[in-house]
Amino acid sequence: MAEKDNLKRRYEHLSLQPVNEETSSLDTLDLVHDFHPLANKSSMSLFGRIFADDEELGKKDDDRRSGRTNLQIPAWSARKPTPWRRRRVLYGLIACIALYLFVKNIPEPDHPPVSFRPQYSTSPRGVANSPQKKPKTVPETSAQKPPLPDEPLEVEKHYYDGPIRFYSLAASLYAVSRLRGQFELNRNVLFVASNLRSASELIPIACEMATWDRNDVHFAVMGRDDLDLDDVKLVNGVDEECKVNWHDARPDFSPWSTDFRMEVSVAAALGHIQTFMHPQVVIMDDHSREDAFFTKAIRAKTSELGQSVIELPKDASEKMMWIARLDSGSLAAWQTSYVDILIHAPTRSSGSLIRLLRSIESADYFGHRRPHLTIELPAEIDPPTRKYLDGLVWPPVDPSAASHTSQVTLRHRIPRRASTVEEASIRHVESFYPARPADSHVLILSPQVELSPIYFHFLMYHLLEYKYVSTAPVSSELKSLMGLSLELPNMHLNESLMFNPPMIRSKTQKGEDNPGEPTPFLWQAPNSNAALYFGDKWVEFHSFLTSRVSLDPAQTPERPNLISRMYPSWLEYILELMRARGYTLLYPNFPSDRQSVATVHYELFHPPEEISKPKSSTESGTSIPSLDPRETFPTDPNSHRPKHSESTPLKTKLISLLPSRDRGTVRELSDLPLLSHEGNELSTEIFKSFAHSFSSDFRREVSLCSATYKPKVEPMKADDLFCDNNNEAKAGGLSLGDLNSDQPFAWRPPKSTQMVNDDDEIRQSEFEAHLNRQAGKKGEEKDVDRKANEKEDGDEKSENMKAVEGKAKSRDSLKKAEKEQGVGVEDVDVKSTKSEPKEESVGKSDKPKNQVAGKEITEEKSPSRDRGW
Repeated sequence: MAEKDNLKRRYEHLSLQPVNEETSSLDTLDLVHDFHPLANKSSMSLFGRIFADDEELGKKDDDRRSGRTNLQIPAWSARKPTPWRRRRVLYGLIACIALYLFVKNIPEPDHPPVSFRPQYSTSPRGVANSPQKKPKTVPETSAQKPPLPDEPLEVEKHYYDGPIRFYSLAASLYAVSRLRGQFELNRNVLFVASNLRSASELIPIACEMATWDRNDVHFAVMGRDDLDLDDVKLVNGVDEECKVNWHDARPDFSPWSTDFRMEVSVAAALGHIQTFMHPQVVIMDDHSREDAFFTKAIRAKTSELGQSVIELPKDASEKMMWIARLDSGSLAAWQTSYVDILIHAPTRSSGSLIRLLRSIESADYFGHRRPHLTIELPAEIDPPTRKYLDGLVWPPVDPSAASHTSQVTLRHRIPRRASTVEEASIRHVESFYPARPADSHVLILSPQVELSPIYFHFLMYHLLEYKYVSTAPVSSELKSLMGLSLELPNMHLNESLMFNPPMIRSKTQKGEDNPGEPTPFLWQAPNSNAALYFGDKWVEFHSFLTSRVSLDPAQTPERPNLISRMYPSWLEYILELMRARGYTLLYPNFPSDRQSVATVHYELFHPPEEISKPKSSTESGTSIPSLDPRETFPTDPNSHRPKHSESTPLKTKLISLLPSRDRGTVRELSDLPLLSHEGNELSTEIFKSFAHSFSSDFRREVSLCSATYKPKVEPMKADDLFCDNNNEAKAGGLSLGDLNSDQPFAWRPPKSTQMVNDDDEIRQSEFEAHLNRQAGKKGEEKDVDRKANEKEDGDEKSENMKAVEGKAKSRDSLKKAEKEQGVGVEDVDVKSTKSEPKEESVGKSDKPKNQVAGKEITEEKSPSRDRGW
């Protein structure tokens, strides 16, 4: 039996063919054992699969053994399943069911499951050059999550959150290494877009900027769109003339990436661009047109890197094309420059003030930060003004903003009396002081002004172009620019003559003289209606006014007024600074003289409160009406013609007012006409010589400095125009060497001084007594006091007698002056005639009688005495 079992196992190992029922006997096994060559060398596993391991089955086969001697192995046939294989399949099904139940009952995590890592190819792949392969999704593991629909939602499409790789960015960044990107200061300007819609809005502006050749323009595509970069340029009509450097900053698998992965990729791409390029500014489309992850990443990364970012508004290619003419230095100051608006509202000016505020509110600010608004209110506020200010919200509330901060400052004046010239000037100038003089500027507006809707476009373009330009050479005109004027006046400063702005004359194509075309110009004339003053120049004006009003009026000679009385008094002070420094304002000049950025309305004009309105002859009571019945009462119509013509606010686009491309690049200040304060066109050399001469005269005549004074000019200070108290004596221009050595701190009167009356005699006695006290001498002080008391008593009696005599003889003196000098009675002031007896009684004046009287009449009529210049 053991031998038969061994033979069975050996036949099973051989596994040649299954055995039929006829051959399934011990005789067959014996034949195989005797004659088959492999029967002794291998085990019969096939035989074991056919016959079960049971002795009873073996016995049954012995009973049915046949007597055949020749064994023929039949052909191979399929094996029949055995019971033990069925058991193995059953065990596997049970294990799968158990595994399914285990996985099904695992709790779902807070974040979605992450798919497996995709296999990357070793060769670099460009997103725009080869199609992307979609990574496999993970099986559904949460019973609460609904099954995917036929068309999955947008959120369900963006599921990939694997590592980030940029396969096309490095090649383009290495290609622009020649553009000095390794330096922090360069000409690189970067445009970025997250989708095709925003790219179509920015590409025209980028190509226009590259055409002007003032910047090295770059355009980076970031986002989920997998359209080839060449196709993007083809769709937007980009040809070879558009000299823009293109960068593909999209990560791998961008169409299926999550928002967080795309946000990280945008920030990472901008960081790599910063390393290779150092762009001066990043320009993007409006946040409503860009993807949310893109806007968030750009704002955060630029703030971290300290870069300026410009978010253009909608339809920027139509309204904001003027930014294509700015250089990288000007664009970098987009976010750092601030503008404050200062309005000084006089009494009973509610209508004009409301019109101005409405024009400020309705202007287009193209998404830029709104200016801070400061309003100086009078002591008595009109009810319409108070009602309008109650509802004023500035800046307007942004629906998307979480909080709102008011940018309005109201200053109410307390005293009701009229201010003097010095008080009004100080109050107006000290209303603004820049926190950062290099970037904070003030826009002075008069209530009579109405602004154009594009005034802020005009203001920002010229401010960025002429204040922060980096590519143009630093010229003397650029350093001497004090600000920008929004108004083109049609009268000179003294309101005496009409002002004709300069023109640029050229030759036509036929060689004929062109009558001239309007051009901006530089004028040494301040403006109080609508003008922007730079912060550093305003700080210098603070320094100048501080020293100017500190001078002693009795020792400061009177200077003639150069500005009309219809303008505020602080203009006289700032004109002195402009003439001493050679500063100018840039004035606009448009082709149509009937349109302007700032329109001045004169129908509701109010003169400055510090300037008293001159009374007419009727109001003064000195006019005597004519009794001639043949009087015709002539009137000149030209005297009633308005001096100022009003224009309408501009409503066109700013780009239409700028020089076209075929007329050259942006005009530099050195190419513009230069006018003096009198309106005469001068060369730069003559203009500088006039400024040097005026500053020397100002130190000698106004500041009373000596010839040995050596000024030291410091930035944003005007102390060099005034003598130093420690080195110069301001009275009479005396230096310390001219003082008495025994009395080092006492004045000594000049030798040319002559005592011409009793008052001067008393002053001389008091001065000598002061010198004696300084020297320790006390003699003659009682005599000086006695003379002073007698003089005061005599002056009081003489003044009473003169007042009585003046009332009795005033009318006779007026008639006598009319006959002798040939002037009307209404032109002679009573006060001037009273001074004639006084001059005769003195008898010590070297001037004739009529000349002294004429001088007093002229001084009384001149506004210089009231203005205090």
